Amino acid sequence: MSGTTMTVFENAQARDPKRYLWLLGSIAPACAIVPAQLVTWTGLELFWWIGPIFVLVVIPLVDMAVGTDGSNPREQDYEALSNDRYYRWCTYVFLPIQFIGLFIAGYLWAGTELSFADKLGLAATLGIVSGIGINAAHELGHRAEHLERWLAKIALAQSGYGHFFVEHNRGHHVRVATPEDPASARFGESLWAFVPRSVLGGFRSSLALERERLARKGKGWFSRDNQLLQAWSISVALFATMMCVFGIVIVPFLLLQALIGIVLLETANYIEHYGLLRPRRADGRYVRCSPRDSWNSDRLVTNVFLFQLQRHSDHHANPGRRYQTLRSSDLAPQLPYGYATMIVLAAIPPLWRAVMDHRVLAHYGGNMALINTKT
Repeated sequence: MSGTTMTVFENAQARDPKRYLWLLGSIAPACAIVPAQLVTWTGLELFWWIGPIFVLVVIPLVDMAVGTDGSNPREQDYEALSNDRYYRWCTYVFLPIQFIGLFIAGYLWAGTELSFADKLGLAATLGIVSGIGINAAHELGHRAEHLERWLAKIALAQSGYGHFFVEHNRGHHVRVATPEDPASARFGESLWAFVPRSVLGGFRSSLALERERLARKGKGWFSRDNQLLQAWSISVALFATMMCVFGIVIVPFLLLQALIGIVLLETANYIEHYGLLRPRRADGRYVRCSPRDSWNSDRLVTNVFLFQLQRHSDHHANPGRRYQTLRSSDLAPQLPYGYATMIVLAAIPPLWRAVMDHRVLAHYGGNMALINTKT
């Protein structure tokens, strides 16, 4: 290796000691590719369920063993980190792996070799990949580059959740941590009450937001510029192709994996702002979003697999920052565990409330008037 190449390598590594860990984000979509091989090698049909096992069991255990990483990038490195295209390719590589896995799953769903239970396990695994794919779309969709915004819509195709592209950026980020935001969970609200409220509320909001945007541009609903129709058309094309290739027998499994992906995404929404409320100014408007308005976690392993989604406080305070530049803040309320563990807790409402309610109260000094309460 030449001296110049070594200097470039060393400088990049010095700016971000975790630089090459971000490639591990591709392990998540690979869960959709490896089940058949694992079952063949081990003879254990349990591996059809590798997605839920990996995300809900393995990652929480490794997360607790490895611990947290509260280090932040230096301010003088921000521009170099933000403009380094290596980090973009770490998100780009997610997509081909994601869709290769989906077509392999389609072949297996359409066949007769797997039992119904095994096909359900494979659907659950694909659902996990679908949900994490929404997270990849989340990172790509925040970018101004035309290519990355289209890649975000493609990443959302497997879940059929294309309206997320509109609602998250122009709805959730504007209304976050307020009662008006369907994706901000209220204090005392269970996950199972939150999910349908968020799904329906987000869908309605996306329709209104896109209709208003098109009207401002003097365009009708069926314009080629309609971002909702663009995203949904990709899903329709993907699902239609799958059915043409493998038959309608795969439809229940396609729908199941999409549903699981959506619930996984909405569970992350539930975790990220539970009970948090931005104060109002004298004119009645909400104050600008700050790190205090999102739950933060510095659990290293989950952050690597989710492109630092857990540094959600800085993401909402500074939505233009790319994932590799996100910082941990002392102002942000801290989750006791990483998202993978918190997902398990959220699924059991009494356990969730035992873990989280006193943390919400402590964050606001016990003043219920400052909390986003259930209405």
